Amino acid sequence: MDLPTWEPRRVVAMAADLPDGVTPPGTRGRILEAGLELFAESGFAGASIRQIAGMVGINSATLYAHYPSKGHVLAELVRIGHEEMWTRLSEAAARTRDDGAARRLAALVRAHVLVHTDYPLLAVVTNGELHALDPELAAPSLRLRDECRRLLAEVLEHGVKNGEFNVDDPLLAVTAIGGLGVQVAHWFGPALDRTREQVADQYARFALRIVNADQ
Repeated sequence: MDLPTWEPRRVVAMAADLPDGVTPPGTRGRILEAGLELFAESGFAGASIRQIAGMVGINSATLYAHYPSKGHVLAELVRIGHEEMWTRLSEAAARTRDDGAARRLAALVRAHVLVHTDYPLLAVVTNGELHALDPELAAPSLRLRDECRRLLAEVLEHGVKNGEFNVDDPLLAVTAIGGLGVQVAHWFGPALDRTREQVADQYARFALRIVNADQ
């Protein structure tokens, strides 16, 4: 079978968008947007306070008046990313609360993928730079991440118990499904000739195959 080809875009070619309603007004918000762009392109270690301040048009001392350190800028972005993920996954879980495990799993995977198509730079920073945070700064985001994982684990547990899923290793299944959408942020774009919904639907089907669900 001949596979179609496309040229995946660089993630930094996408806009440094944040979810509606989360960006602080004024300079504080501009610092977050500049930090998001630089962290996505260069990583936390490769971006400096001076670079962030320069993009905003302020000096480093002014930046420190808004955020005590570069780590605090990253921590805020990572928290925003995890809160958006938690909001979408919990909404998907609530919508399908009375459905079977397969429909609930598909809804969670779709929601997960769509976060990564809608906010690619935020997803890259959230997933890839969390490790750079001090434990105290990382703690709120780690709690949200655990809650997201719990939603997925509960659906898999329910599906195994009621016979909808056949899974040899539920822990690895949760890990594999949870990782499906992460890389989407790095390559999704118009050159793929797929809509965000088509990608989300296909990834949901992939997840159902992992748990050997009837489709």
